[in-house]
Amino acid sequence: MEDHIDGVERLELIDQLFVRRPRTIRDRLDPFLFYDEEDFLVRFRFCKRDTLRIMDMLGNDLEPNQRKLMSVSPLTQLLITLRFFATGAFQQVNGDLFGISQAIISRVVKRVSYVLASRYRDVIQFPQGNNLLQIQRGFMDIGRIPGVVGAIDCTHIPIQSPGGRNSEVYRNRKGFFSINVQAICDYECNFTNIVARWPGSTHDSRIFENSNICARFERHEIDGILLGDNGYPLRQYIITPLLHCNTRPEILFNNAHCHSRVKIENAFGILKRMFPCLRVKLSIKLQTVLHVIVSCAILYNMRRKWNARLPFNDDADIDDPIVPVPVPQRPNQGGQGIRMLLIRHFQE
Repeated sequence: MEDHIDGVERLELIDQLFVRRPRTIRDRLDPFLFYDEEDFLVRFRFCKRDTLRIMDMLGNDLEPNQRKLMSVSPLTQLLITLRFFATGAFQQVNGDLFGISQAIISRVVKRVSYVLASRYRDVIQFPQGNNLLQIQRGFMDIGRIPGVVGAIDCTHIPIQSPGGRNSEVYRNRKGFFSINVQAICDYECNFTNIVARWPGSTHDSRIFENSNICARFERHEIDGILLGDNGYPLRQYIITPLLHCNTRPEILFNNAHCHSRVKIENAFGILKRMFPCLRVKLSIKLQTVLHVIVSCAILYNMRRKWNARLPFNDDADIDDPIVPVPVPQRPNQGGQGIRMLLIRHFQE
């Protein structure tokens, strides 16, 4: 009899230790019905019509294929991710908004970012043929420098420490952990190339020299030049400004170079204001961070292609860019010759 009582007490103790919380069903907000057009634009950075256009582009790739995502529709997954991009807030905050747990929010952001990033080649393409000539004319109208096919620069995206023995390679010269992202844009500030995989301590010139776009210029597959700051090496296909100007044509060339190259700085500024998650410390896994960066660049290009209205109503400051360390210039007769020809263009 006593053994039976001990057995009952033991079962009761096990039930207390492994008690499960009752499953609760939360009310989920439908942003399409709850917000008007203006509030929707501010919160998700896209109007309702353009959000549906993004859904069409993603096709069936967001259809739930996991048990834990079965109750989250593809449109809700997209809205959760856009809300994260537009705020950079803790995932728990987005979970409270949509009535979804933080764990599900994390899976959704990871999945949608991956699907968006997989559309890279459909949205971000380096121009060819007539499009390349049009870009050259556009830069010619801005700074009178012929043959320019893009402006190139790098920007740092803050991240949390990735941990591990190699975590310090992600600490940049300003002392915070980051991804050093290289981008090229045209004269209308549209991105034509993105490289988002290098740690923050990596120098801009190393990123470029190990990129596919550099290899294409080396193989003479692209006819034209890029404008970069003194963090890049002077080459036949990448022209940097003069460190010291002694003549009026040299001053005019440097001014024209600055006016043309500022387009990439403008593009970075608009990108970070459009998607503030790139300004705050991204507290997500490193691989997901890379997908988020590329996804934001893709959405940025899509907005500009659709001439979508920007919802900027804040006065948030963009972080000052990190001043590049000038690359010790090795004698490069090809690059110096091209730059001298461009300077002579300003003697007329």
